[in-house]
Amino acid sequence: MISTSSRIPRALTIAGSDSGGGAGIQADLKTFQELDVFGMSAVTAITIQNTLGVHGIYELDPEAVAGQIDAVVEDLGVNALKTGMIANISIMEIIADRVKRHRLFPLVVDPVMVAKGGAFLLEKSAQNTLVDTLIPLAQLVTPNLPEAEVLTGMKLNTDESCKEAARQIHDMGAAAVVIKGGHLEGEFSTDLLFDGESFHTFTAPRVSTRHTHGTGCTFSAAVTAELAKGRQLTKAVSTAKEFVTQAIAHPLELGAGHGPTNHWAFRQSRTQTVISDSP
Repeated sequence: MISTSSRIPRALTIAGSDSGGGAGIQADLKTFQELDVFGMSAVTAITIQNTLGVHGIYELDPEAVAGQIDAVVEDLGVNALKTGMIANISIMEIIADRVKRHRLFPLVVDPVMVAKGGAFLLEKSAQNTLVDTLIPLAQLVTPNLPEAEVLTGMKLNTDESCKEAARQIHDMGAAAVVIKGGHLEGEFSTDLLFDGESFHTFTAPRVSTRHTHGTGCTFSAAVTAELAKGRQLTKAVSTAKEFVTQAIAHPLELGAGHGPTNHWAFRQSRTQTVISDSP
């Protein structure tokens, strides 16, 4: 019998739509589903994109974004939420207003700024607003190295510089920060979590592939899904790291450019492990 209990964990993503299906709202909802969490969405923008790049962006009216959040919260309830592509100051401010008005927590902020193909997804003028409005509300901020460099004004190429950047972003008001190491070179990819007191590292072998579109969205969505279940933060980040690693390691090889990751690889790997461990 399938349970329809209100105790089913529910996660909300507030982000842009990716017509190619590899990132944004689409990646978030796939990730929620694969981690046994009911996913809901508030679309901030519609993008025209595929694996070759972003070919157009149509931002929604801020009130339309607010209305989506209100409708979800007032009827279904939210156990955890995340933000992705926000694009402009007005939308960012109204999201922050709704997060505070509805007392939505925990909030994961993925500071999406630039797409894999190089298109800017966040107005430069909105970067300061991100620091002033959403980061102080965040349980976790999940920048990749280029995003962390923008937020801190630092060049990040050593372990110590990444630690200092994490401290600085934490000082902006975030409860915790994870700086993703996918852009560093080397045999391994290491993500660095700072929880305000201690540093934690999550390392996996680096996979050489061009099929990495949506990894940032997927990682933050996986953390959000685990937090919606009530998982402790380090455990949530650990699961997200494994989820993304499996998604990259088993590519779908779709498209001629930066292809999407494999969102069902994590579940398949877990299923195979259970089968192999069976007597």
